[in-house]
Amino acid sequence: MINKQKSRIIQEMRETVAGLHKSGLITKKSMEEFEALRNLDVKPMTASRIKRLRIKTRLSQAVFAVTINTSLSTIQKWEAGDKKPSGPSLKLLSLIERKGLEIVL
Repeated sequence: MINKQKSRIIQEMRETVAGLHKSGLITKKSMEEFEALRNLDVKPMTASRIKRLRIKTRLSQAVFAVTINTSLSTIQKWEAGDKKPSGPSLKLLSLIERKGLEIVL
């Protein structure tokens, strides 16, 4: 029920912002910023997805761990599926996946 209510509110906000943009009360840039904010949610990452991401960056587990400021054992547990990233770690992995490793270097 909460997700349905949340999506309805977000849709209404989008329509309102689009209307403000259409009437010239907000700029195209503001409209684009609003759209970007709508896509801040991150989905959980599977162990295989994390491993593919690390391999794509061409880093060892140890170097990847140092790069994202976590421990080697955490990377190993994520890739084995024994532990799942959450909060800031999940957000950081998602950013690296979308924007590339350069986002943290």
